[in-house]
Formats: sequence, structure tokens, C-alpha cells
Amino acid sequence: MTPAIELAKQRGLDYQLHEYTHDSNAPSFGLEAAEKLGGDVAQVFKTLVVSTDAGVLAVAILPVDKTLNFKKMAKALSASKLLSCKKVQMADPKQVERSTGYVLGGVSPLGQKKRLKTVIDRSAQTQSMIYVSGGRRGLEIELPPMQLAETLAAHFDTITDE
Repeated sequence: MTPAIELAKQRGLDYQLHEYTHDSNAPSFGLEAAEKLGGDVAQVFKTLVVSTDAGVLAVAILPVDKTLNFKKMAKALSASKLLSCKKVQMADPKQVERSTGYVLGGVSPLGQKKRLKTVIDRSAQTQSMIYVSGGRRGLEIELPPMQLAETLAAHFDTITDE
């Protein structure tokens, strides 16, 4: 059991677990999950950790087939008063693993060692259920996006390239 699953249980979230055999040669962890789950790619979200210009880490949750727009992410963090920043970039992988307690490709937004400020792409609000990493490669948690946002004290905003 991962910290993500423990938190989902503890909070009484409406979730389902989905496991699949991870292929270490898959070029994209997120697209592999979407393919193996056999669902709509618009429902499968990846968790990315960014670093602000002040060196503060934050989390972006976005569809696996989309690209994070750094300017939009920085603007979303500042506009929602989560963090004051002008720029973000991808965080150093070792820093991500230390801060979240998860390995890359299995970073869950739930149950991180240190809760980071989080922005979920607005497209999640159009879905009744979304999939996010369950805390290891090959494990996904399906849950309502509003429950995810409430659990993480996250904000919705447009953070992807259109």
C-alpha cells in the first residue's frame, strides 16, 4: 500500500484502484497508463513538480497528452495566491523524489511527504472521474476531480498549451 492509497482510505474518498504491468521501455509513463487503462486519454492526468524562481516546489496536475505551459503555471500560482512567482521550470528529479517520497513516473499528488501548492488543469472539471498516479508505476487511482482538489487544497486553472 502506498501513502497515496492510505490517504485516500483515510479521507474516505470515492476511489478505485487500477493496476497494470508497467513496461520499462514505455516512452511516456502517462500515455502508457492511458493505453493500458483503456480509457479516455482526457481522463488520465500526470503529476509534474515544478520549481519557482525562488526555488519553491509546486505541483501541476494535467492531462497526459498535454504539455505544461510554464508561464500559465506561474500565473496560476500567483493569481490564486498560492505562491508569488514570475517563472517556473521543471524541478530537479532528485529534489522531486526527496520532497514527494515517490520515484519519477510514479509521483502521486496524494500522500506526498511534504504537501506542495497544487494547481489542477481546468479540463479536469469537465470529467466526472480522473486517474492520477497511485504512488508507483503501474498503479492509478480513479477519483472525482473535486475530491482531489479538496484533499490537496488545490486550485483549478488553465496550465496547458491549447
